[in-house]
Amino acid sequence: MNDDNLIALPPSETTESFSDALSDLIRRGARQIIAQAVEAELEDFLAQYRDRRDEQGRQAVVRNGYLPERTITTGVGEVDIQVPKVRDRSGSGVKFTSQLLPPYLKRARSVEELLPWLYLKGVSSGDFSEVLSSLLGTEAKGLSPATIGRLKAKWSQEHQTWQQRSLRQQRYVYIWADGIYFNIRADERQCLLVIIGVTDKGRKELLGLESGYRESELSWKALLLRLKDQGLSQAPHLAIGDGALGFWKALPQVFPTTQNQRCWVHKTANVLNKLPKRQQPEAKRAIWEIYRAESKTEANQAFDRFIATYQVKYPEATTCLAKDRDVLLTFFDFPAEHWAHIRTTNPIESTFATVRLRTDQTRGCVSKDTILALVFKLVESAQKSWLRIRGFKHLADVIEGVPFKDGCRADDTPDVTQMQDAA
Repeated sequence: MNDDNLIALPPSETTESFSDALSDLIRRGARQIIAQAVEAELEDFLAQYRDRRDEQGRQAVVRNGYLPERTITTGVGEVDIQVPKVRDRSGSGVKFTSQLLPPYLKRARSVEELLPWLYLKGVSSGDFSEVLSSLLGTEAKGLSPATIGRLKAKWSQEHQTWQQRSLRQQRYVYIWADGIYFNIRADERQCLLVIIGVTDKGRKELLGLESGYRESELSWKALLLRLKDQGLSQAPHLAIGDGALGFWKALPQVFPTTQNQRCWVHKTANVLNKLPKRQQPEAKRAIWEIYRAESKTEANQAFDRFIATYQVKYPEATTCLAKDRDVLLTFFDFPAEHWAHIRTTNPIESTFATVRLRTDQTRGCVSKDTILALVFKLVESAQKSWLRIRGFKHLADVIEGVPFKDGCRADDTPDVTQMQDAA
């Protein structure tokens, strides 16, 4: 979904696309969540027999593959599952029977936005049992507190390992950055700093994710320095973000050559908020004419037209727009096929859209230590379906420093003098 969808689609279509994306996340994520939960349950089971040995001194009870795959029907479709099995070398007849997925379980009773609910509500001992009951029905016994703790620790460890991965062989041409806020407790808000990058092959990847103190310069600088320490030596060519000053102050300290592009979706919302509601539809169309112009010259003309129209009566709105004029129009100096991707922070916005729709309605959410791991697991699952950006072959030109004007290679731009002479 590109930036046009966020602004131009009717509310019903936008909601429907979010719903479809959510259902897909649930179907793919439910299998992963269940598999990890059953693995944690199995580890607890094997721990009970760790000291038991057979006649040859080997551990008696060990893993032994999986039972045949079967399907349970949920409120969002069928989910394929596999339950691991064990082998008892001592001949005592020890068998593993999952309390989460008993053999007779065929149908889940209900699924209500499982992953975002889990994501926002958290994996506490009580909440996780409630989530699993929602998914698997009342037949599921749930997990012991020790198993739940093991599962949470596994997710946290996976995130920590991911944060230490080597980036020495990676190159990211564009990056999107944003701070995502969540209600943790009644009076506490947690900010997660998110960076998504485009590789030189055009693939979108989660690049950075960690907790931050609001969106401070210090927090963003720490994240960017971490990426550099992991081996990201080549500076991105363009960074896209909203107007949060912390990121833009930190970026030149770590990657001074990276160009800036302000997000048009954020800027549009900020400008419209400074106008009366009756003026907003027309003003929105006027802003649309700026960033949908075919050239920077036309964009500047539309920009001036907006300022002249609203400056006298609504100076706060025009000041909000005018102060970022240059960095709002940076995208014109990059390939036209990339414009729809680099005008906004939509790759981050669309990933977190379904969560943000519920954040204001949710209270008593997850703990500070838990939410980071849960967000990581959700985004890790979501990025498997991310597509390459359009016109990814032009990334090589961007890397080589080929100049672009109004979306075209500058060396391909027709020479006006030659055209006049030819005429």
